[in-house]
Amino acid sequence: MRDTRESRLLLVLLVAIAFALITVDIRGGEQSPLDGARQVAASAFGPVERGVARVVNPVGNAVSAVRDADQRHSRIRQLEHENAALKLKLGSPDRNRNRAAELDKILRTAATGQYAIKGAEVIAIGSAQGFSWTVTIDAGSRDGIARDMTVLNGDGLVGRITTVTPHTSTVLLAADPEFTVGTRMEKTNEIGFANGQGVRSLRVQLLNGRADVKKGDRLVTFGSSKDKPFVPGVPVGSVVKVEPLNGDLTRTLQVRPFVSFSSLDVVGIVVQPPRKDPRDTVLPPPVKPTPTPTVTVTATPSASASPRS
Repeated sequence: MRDTRESRLLLVLLVAIAFALITVDIRGGEQSPLDGARQVAASAFGPVERGVARVVNPVGNAVSAVRDADQRHSRIRQLEHENAALKLKLGSPDRNRNRAAELDKILRTAATGQYAIKGAEVIAIGSAQGFSWTVTIDAGSRDGIARDMTVLNGDGLVGRITTVTPHTSTVLLAADPEFTVGTRMEKTNEIGFANGQGVRSLRVQLLNGRADVKKGDRLVTFGSSKDKPFVPGVPVGSVVKVEPLNGDLTRTLQVRPFVSFSSLDVVGIVVQPPRKDPRDTVLPPPVKPTPTPTVTVTATPSASASPRS
């Protein structure tokens, strides 16, 4: 149809009629004069609308199902990742039991020595390119950790804090060759200095070259000025060898540390020293050697044996 003046007038007329019918229908409400016509139209076109809906709805439902399925798959993947992360965080039941036992030992050690401690977990070891024996723990300045604090576990001395960030800290282990700590012998109170030797035992030099020392004797930390970097009374190790004097003014000992540096997990940082030196009280009771059973055989003369004449 060509765009003529008559066609434009017809279009305007149809629009005006439509607006008029809408206005009459709205004002009439339930008594609208067009209600009957609307019902007739609904009766006529209702079956057609339902038929079209039955054809179109499955397509729409399929599209919605595809969209929802993608969302469900994403949610499932998210839950799987969260579940895996939670399992990794919780660890195995055996590991949890071991950590609980280790934490219990640390708390007993702290209570005996009257140390106020902050618990932490070892999260990394020293750089492979470096030559120092260090570990990183998940506690830092925001947890009240500072440089030159003593680090221990349930067995004894672990090391000291050397570097602190807001969330982590670096611990120099007692096994490091650059590590030095003052020591005191159990019972005799002989004073010396212990140095790390890597995988080997600690090397301790007693100031008294004539000190009476034997294998199995135990040592604790002597303590530092103002308790930094070492608080007193922390178990260090036991003597495994006493070196010959060779005319030296000091006595050299080889000491096996109580702590296993290759299996560190949970540690405690001493954030407040004890009010008084605990001396040897933090050391566990000495292990008594198990007596070796002996068998005594007694020969009994036979009753039938007759004396020689």
